[in-house]
Amino acid sequence: MRSTQMRRIGLAGVLALVLALFGLAPSTSAAEAGPTDLTFTTDSATTTPGGTVNLSMTLTNNNTYDVWFIHQTIEPTWLTTQRPDLKYSFTGCSLATAAGSVPCSGTGPANLGTNYGATIPPGQSRTVTLTLQVAADSGCNGNIGFYSYFYAEFSDSTSTSGGPVYTPETRVLCA
Repeated sequence: MRSTQMRRIGLAGVLALVLALFGLAPSTSAAEAGPTDLTFTTDSATTTPGGTVNLSMTLTNNNTYDVWFIHQTIEPTWLTTQRPDLKYSFTGCSLATAAGSVPCSGTGPANLGTNYGATIPPGQSRTVTLTLQVAADSGCNGNIGFYSYFYAEFSDSTSTSGGPVYTPETRVLCA
């Protein structure tokens, strides 16, 4: 009986060694950042009907190769779609550059990737700001939020995808 137990321990040890050699063993280290990170911020947590909120999206290249291509979608969250009285639209888009902001296109639930201004060198970020306009006749006391998926290709012919990444919610308050 003791011999069977030793064989099991030995087999488990050999399996662990093989997994470790091929890099498949579970890691105890902290999670590393992915090849790209997408983060969202807003300039205000609240607005009123007729108001605007700037929604900034920052894409960071954590890879050692340039980002050559990005495809990104942005859609309202399920809870946002359940409030048909909330009326809003994206009315503006700008890319932050060293020389200042420049207009971009493709706002709304469309391909936002071209707005980041490819290429993005390793370690650098690009920020695109969408202007969210809440209609003057919009309902209030509800939250507007979005989620995004993205796909990026690098100059070494690899790619990555991520999401959903959620925006901070904007509360539409009664005036």
